[in-house]
Amino acid sequence: MKLLKWLNENFEKYILVASLVVMIVIIFVQVVLRYCFGTTISWGEELTRYIMLYQIWIGAAYAVKEDAHLRITTFRDKFSKKNSMRIENGVLVLWMAFAAFISVKGVELVDFLMGQGQLSPAMQLPMWVAYMSVPLGCLLMFIRLIQKLYHNIVKTSAMEVNDK
Repeated sequence: MKLLKWLNENFEKYILVASLVVMIVIIFVQVVLRYCFGTTISWGEELTRYIMLYQIWIGAAYAVKEDAHLRITTFRDKFSKKNSMRIENGVLVLWMAFAAFISVKGVELVDFLMGQGQLSPAMQLPMWVAYMSVPLGCLLMFIRLIQKLYHNIVKTSAMEVNDK
């Protein structure tokens, strides 16, 4: 149970930090090799590009967890707290539907690419590995949205109990 709690609190954060460190090291080595020795690692730029793809999608899920996505609340703020929370829950459900849709379509694309056998130019890595970042990130986002919706429902229920 402690492991699940730790993963829930830290998974995206540690993945993002570790991948950033790997990117920085690869780019630093690339720069040193290019300017000091006149050579480069053939796969360095490609790998950092793929790492950045995963960072973007995992970072989007982390932003859901941290409630860091931008939002326009002008309309929602005109309502009472309880109704404002209901609108927020509706938005979360729509967002979950979008994340689920993108996950499903992303898996279909990955499946198609697996059948094609296309490889990346420098690393000879299957291209589906890079494209897998989309459904993986959207799945993580979907999970975080479920957690947020659950938290909001509990909060709304507590508001209703306090109103009585």
